[in-house]
Amino acid sequence: MKKDRLILFLFIVAKFILQYSLINPEYELQRDEYLHLDQANHLAWGYLSVPPVSSWIAFLIKVLGNSEFWVKFFPALFGALTMVVVWRTIEALKGSLFALVLASSGLLFSTLLRLNMLFQPNSLDIFFWTLFFYILIQYVNTEKIKWLYWGGLVFGIGILSKYNIAFLALGFVPALLMTKQRKVFANPHLYGAALLAFIIILPNLLWQYNNGFPVIHHMKELAETQLVNVSRFDFFKSQLLFFIGVTFVILFGFYALLFYKPFEKFSFFFWGYVITIGLFVFFKAKNYYAIGLYPIYIGFGSVYLGYLLKSGWKRFLKPVCLLHPLILFIPIYNVAFPNKSPEFIASHPEVYSKFGDLRWEDGKDHSLPQDFADMLGWKELAQKVDHEYAGLSKTGNTLVLCDNYGQAGAINYYSTKGIKAVSFNADYINWFDLSKKYKNLIRVKDRPEDELQKTGSFFEHSKVAGFVTNKYAREKGTVIFSFEGGKIDIRKRLQDEMIKVKSR
Repeated sequence: MKKDRLILFLFIVAKFILQYSLINPEYELQRDEYLHLDQANHLAWGYLSVPPVSSWIAFLIKVLGNSEFWVKFFPALFGALTMVVVWRTIEALKGSLFALVLASSGLLFSTLLRLNMLFQPNSLDIFFWTLFFYILIQYVNTEKIKWLYWGGLVFGIGILSKYNIAFLALGFVPALLMTKQRKVFANPHLYGAALLAFIIILPNLLWQYNNGFPVIHHMKELAETQLVNVSRFDFFKSQLLFFIGVTFVILFGFYALLFYKPFEKFSFFFWGYVITIGLFVFFKAKNYYAIGLYPIYIGFGSVYLGYLLKSGWKRFLKPVCLLHPLILFIPIYNVAFPNKSPEFIASHPEVYSKFGDLRWEDGKDHSLPQDFADMLGWKELAQKVDHEYAGLSKTGNTLVLCDNYGQAGAINYYSTKGIKAVSFNADYINWFDLSKKYKNLIRVKDRPEDELQKTGSFFEHSKVAGFVTNKYAREKGTVIFSFEGGKIDIRKRLQDEMIKVKSR
């Protein structure tokens, strides 16, 4: 094995080791992961909140046994592949071994470790952004039409992974038009590649059309409930912290794209960044939406630094550059990952609040970072629902109805009774089985409210069956109501509620 390939292999091994060691055993899967995993049981060309690729990976995880090992494996894999693509990009740019190691260190000890912990579309989204940029660089270098079609293929699958990659096109089309590379628009094969991307995306577009374009409703709801709390100042601050160990490398990359002669033909990458970031800021996007931009600029900057430091006294700065990502990662390691117990984090809030980690989507500070709190209480909930379900199911069909997708997904993932919990929230609204007549109901609610009085009158027996008691869980206080012996067929009420929710 060549020396450079051996080094890359070691980086990949280190990536997987870190991903599996960064989560304290007290934590479970995160809220969103349960929804994506449950999509494997309802394969379709689209979902209310995400495109279909995550469901295909979830199905593969299911085939492999649905264990947490495989749930964590795939986001780690996509993170490792992102590193490989940047490595290949640096080779295409004629970068040195120093550039390869610097970029790989910067990617390894970065926010990607946090992102690649969770089975969500984000890890794959970043990989596709990086892969598309690599293909774009290869086309500019060679002008071979095969790279245009590879680009169409990757962009199409990227859209089916996460719609966020559309910002890449919105930012880089005008950037290309601003430079000499606008000549690509005179190449008819570009439009053939665009047609290929459209054909790949078409099944999802048809699904969106047949379901009333729920992505528009989802984006509107997101803007009203979450993006409204986004601070543009915090957005820019986060951009500096995502790859803090190589932020200086990214800045050198920007400079090189404007003034380094070998990168002259890639100058549109500078303007593409400016326009894309401008769009994210204008729409008040979440800070992590922009992460896919940076790996390729780390590649550009590493190549340029390798050129600057290749001789003279400057070469002695190479060890400093290589150690920089690791040195800055060490303090971040102590706050950015769920490697400490909930009790420890709650008793040391100052260090976490300093980085804004305790601020949730509601704009308020809490005891734990939101992602960490979303990784607690789920097994407790599933076990208590299982216990109640075992008794009720002896007297007839039992429906488990939850307030949110996290509750439904976690119950379905951990249940040993084969429960298929549903909710009027997210994709679960389309997964009700109304072919059964339900005699019993388990109602999982965020708050007690007046559920016993409101629903109990339709059943012979009703009670509070339990609560989520984990004080650090986001679901703390979630109530489990049990209703037995239905006096009416509740399917009509379910249908009416589904119509009401879908019409909002």
